[in-house]
Amino acid sequence: MVNLRFQKKMAADVLKVGITKVWFDPEHIKEIREAITKADIRRLIKKGYIDTKEDFLRWTWKERNKGKVRKGGKYAVVSRKERWVTRIRALRRLLRELRDKEYITNESYRRLYRLAKGGMFRSRAHLLKYAKDNDMLLREYKLKK
Repeated sequence: MVNLRFQKKMAADVLKVGITKVWFDPEHIKEIREAITKADIRRLIKKGYIDTKEDFLRWTWKERNKGKVRKGGKYAVVSRKERWVTRIRALRRLLRELRDKEYITNESYRRLYRLAKGGMFRSRAHLLKYAKDNDMLLREYKLKK
């Protein structure tokens, strides 16, 4: 096999792709070997002797993993602690917003904050439902989606 590393590097530069994406027509290797300038490479690209390979990396996650069974434990992807941290931050952000915009009183805020810390609420919607059912909301609040 002929060493065409230099030509491949120049072609990748001209085509603005990685070296592994460059394709050479096997029937015209001799002409490609003789190309020593970028102008020569451009001429060969125009003739169709040099091209880019198909990009197989633009698949969706579902297409790539079709038929595969997910391995690992229940919390392998997102640990319990990470799930807790994201949930509690969302709840506390909601509580601050409710208090600052005077949807709840300071006393209600403190009570709901302690309940959230204790793990009572599974989501923001659950917290709002609890507050509404226990008449803690001074006026109606709608979650933004």
